[in-house]
Amino acid sequence: MQLKPKNWTGLVAGLIILLIAGSLLWTFTQRNAVTATVSNLNLRQGPGLNYTATHKVKKNSRLTILGEKDNWYHVRDSQNHFGWVASWLVDHPGNLKTATNLAEATIVLDPGHGGSDSGALSIDQKHDEKTYTLALAQRVAKALRAKGTHVIMTRSTDKTVSLADRPALANDHQADAFISFHFDSSPTDNLASGATTYYYHRKSSYALAQAVNGEMNDLPLTNRGIRFGNFEVIRDNSRPALLLEMGYINTKKDFNDIRSAGYQQAVANRVVKGLSQYFKTQH
Repeated sequence: MQLKPKNWTGLVAGLIILLIAGSLLWTFTQRNAVTATVSNLNLRQGPGLNYTATHKVKKNSRLTILGEKDNWYHVRDSQNHFGWVASWLVDHPGNLKTATNLAEATIVLDPGHGGSDSGALSIDQKHDEKTYTLALAQRVAKALRAKGTHVIMTRSTDKTVSLADRPALANDHQADAFISFHFDSSPTDNLASGATTYYYHRKSSYALAQAVNGEMNDLPLTNRGIRFGNFEVIRDNSRPALLLEMGYINTKKDFNDIRSAGYQQAVANRVVKGLSQYFKTQH
């Protein structure tokens, strides 16, 4: 039996539709694919560091993006493994070779004060706290980013940020840790010295306090240890959160260190080391 012309027309139209659909699918896949440019990258059961890792993605594997949430991609690899990967660790632009738990973390850094809020004044009354908290936080951010960590700053310039907005940023981004940087001040000049680690929520933050504070013992300034602190930026924070007072700005000895690039870098290195240890043991 011969096909009528109109049936040929329908068949051709169907083939054209299939070809277009296939082309669109190929384009979508290509545009929504990423490469695992680091080794040891985890596929996790959900979009976050707290979810169990189910598979290791091989370096240079192509991953098809199926969805996105909280800066994590839901993906499928070439072997039909499904899971979630940290979006900042695929097509990574830096020199990172291997993913770690620290690399998978989202950390909010909070340089205390800023803008119209100068914070405490130095012993010579010529320098303010906000300048040194920003300098220190920027050093920590640089060191963490070199490890692959997703870093969010509450401020990156000299601007005013409300106290309420600082923990809210960590809560909104489901941060794995929040650290606020400050420099202490005593009622009388040269009355006190040293660095203190404060936490508020013992259940979620005390282990983080132990890990970070445990790295502070060989700094030039005395480690005053871990203490409870009723500060809004950690009190209103649902994420593991610390407030670090890294010296007394109105004590001459402390201020000489606070203003030193060497001291700031030493603190930054120890904060990163403490965070790395924390994520090794907690996740």
